Amino acid sequence: MNKAIVITGGAGFIGANFIVHFLAENPDYFVVNLDLLTYAGTLDNLTEIENNPNYKFVKGDICDRPFLQELFATYDFRGVIHFAAESHVDNSISGPEAFIKTNVLGTFNLLETARQHWMDAPNAYKSGYENCRFHHISTDEVYGTLGAEGLFTEETPYAPNSPYSASKASSDMVVRSYFHTYGMNVVTTNCSNNYGPKQHQEKLIPTIIRKAISGENIPIYGDGKNVRDWLYVLDHCTGIELAYKNGKAGETYNIGGRNERNNLYIANKICELLDTMQPKAEGSYKDQITFVTDRPGHDLRYAIDATKIENELGWKAAENFETGIVKTIEWYLQKLTK
Repeated sequence: MNKAIVITGGAGFIGANFIVHFLAENPDYFVVNLDLLTYAGTLDNLTEIENNPNYKFVKGDICDRPFLQELFATYDFRGVIHFAAESHVDNSISGPEAFIKTNVLGTFNLLETARQHWMDAPNAYKSGYENCRFHHISTDEVYGTLGAEGLFTEETPYAPNSPYSASKASSDMVVRSYFHTYGMNVVTTNCSNNYGPKQHQEKLIPTIIRKAISGENIPIYGDGKNVRDWLYVLDHCTGIELAYKNGKAGETYNIGGRNERNNLYIANKICELLDTMQPKAEGSYKDQITFVTDRPGHDLRYAIDATKIENELGWKAAENFETGIVKTIEWYLQKLTK
């Protein structure tokens, strides 16, 4: 049985963590990591498995359809796990075109290449390709913003507020259409805010740690009261694996950590831990926290109800925020002090 799959965006934060996890748990699979190696991706994230015989890195662009067709023909993929995306909200505000191109057109190119490779016609898979699956990785930001109460569920209407979240919502809908129109075996997961080892330095938690250690101001948007549901990246990886293997075709599964914290709490907590783990000569790292002008359209609160994936697929987060953030800080301290 052919178990070759392509994982797009596998040199990025979540994708790299997932590939290392997946190969450790599934040694009978052959994984091709397709990544363009833009600013957010680096092969340094994959040193643990670079010599694994069941792993192959290929540099390429998901917007290049002929390239994708050749890649599918070469490896005869029976599965796609699609992480590749432009994901930095601030960048989407200053340069939205790249987000529409990669997140919407790139996803369409992957879907159409897979459909042509796996299927003869709508609702008809080629012989031997009946179990091929396309797993699309998305975000809770497609749902917009919440007030002080309530949780996003899989039935929450989409209401994206940034060019980034709009592009992800669009790609989600294209994936949905391939199930309803063509009968393609697709599944989508929408996650809350990830954190953990290997995250790009532009994101909130790495920024707080890096700025603190370097003695710079720690910038917090607005009043710091924006709330996110924090999900440790390895917990996300286990959820993705379960959804890819056992999720019902055409379904969406929300993956969240049930760890709501506002940005100011995050900054204070990291500073408190750093005061113990790597104390300053004088004072506290909290002294470096600085409030800066809020970004346009900054959603107030995200929070995910993960009941569906917990009940249907048996997923459960192993880390709470207080345990996960210690592991995260330890990893960054080791990296920053090398």
